[in-house]
Amino acid sequence: MQMSSPEAVFDRPARLLPPLWTQGVIAAGAWLASAAITQYWPDGSRLWPYSQLWAECHAGIALLLLILSLTFRQWSLHLPRLKYAGAWLIALPVLLSVWQLLTAKLLILPVPFFAPPQALIQVFHDDWPRLFDSLYHSLSLLLSGVVLGTLAGFIAGLAIGWSPRVGYWMHPLLRILGPLPATALLPLCFFLFPTSHDASVFLIALATWFPVTVLTWSGVAAIDTSWYDVARTLGGNSRFLILRVAIPAALPSVFVGLFMGLGASFSVLIVAEMVGVKSGIGFYLQWAQGWAAYPNMYAALLLMALLCSGLISLLFLVRNRVLRWQKGTMKW
Repeated sequence: MQMSSPEAVFDRPARLLPPLWTQGVIAAGAWLASAAITQYWPDGSRLWPYSQLWAECHAGIALLLLILSLTFRQWSLHLPRLKYAGAWLIALPVLLSVWQLLTAKLLILPVPFFAPPQALIQVFHDDWPRLFDSLYHSLSLLLSGVVLGTLAGFIAGLAIGWSPRVGYWMHPLLRILGPLPATALLPLCFFLFPTSHDASVFLIALATWFPVTVLTWSGVAAIDTSWYDVARTLGGNSRFLILRVAIPAALPSVFVGLFMGLGASFSVLIVAEMVGVKSGIGFYLQWAQGWAAYPNMYAALLLMALLCSGLISLLFLVRNRVLRWQKGTMKW
């Protein structure tokens, strides 16, 4: 199956396009089949709530895809990304149907360790205040640590890359403390800091600080010295060289460090919340596991995945805005 890129736009007139979106028709059939499995295949051990709503949602998606398939010529030139997603629109209901069969229908994956997708709807409906309170606290804790770690890492990396004297003293410390997992310092941090929140912020900042420092340092050290010579010839002082030459030239490496630091901070966040705080996604996961509330655990994992993906996507938008000349060189 050959798919065009989402940015590709057809040059031929709309009348030459096929009258029907074949992938859309297949996808509509797949979503309708998934709705039928949920609605008419008997549940294995118990009747799961919200099965009717789950089936109706799938049937509604099938109807929408069928309408889009019949009006393909009207929207194809304007919504190329939707056409590009055709294969996923087919695969997604197949995967959901397999999930439904393995859990609710055939009981191959047993309760309570596994649950069908509609069980997650019940969790979001019944326990949304606690879930979103946990999400708020996790986001607050994560952003506090990431911002502090990013600022400290950027300043440290810039100082090491710019000044050989600073590099002489900082480089050994960086090599010793940097590779050390932040979570290994949990007992020490909870002893040194007055609250578990402060200790968690420090651990997240530490996990972010190392990659940002190393990549900022590498970006500054890799700048061609001729750029500095040209700036000095034009009358630039040290402040001008740092603000107008070193920092802009190192920004691509800085953003790579930010991506790496953000990924590391998520792992530290979950571990820190499981140990030291009373609200957050990590705390919620531990609570759900302790009470064998596995649907709640899966709902929290889904929420965490959406949070991680959303923050990384937002960081990519910022990067593409700041580094306009490099837009499209990194994909997410």
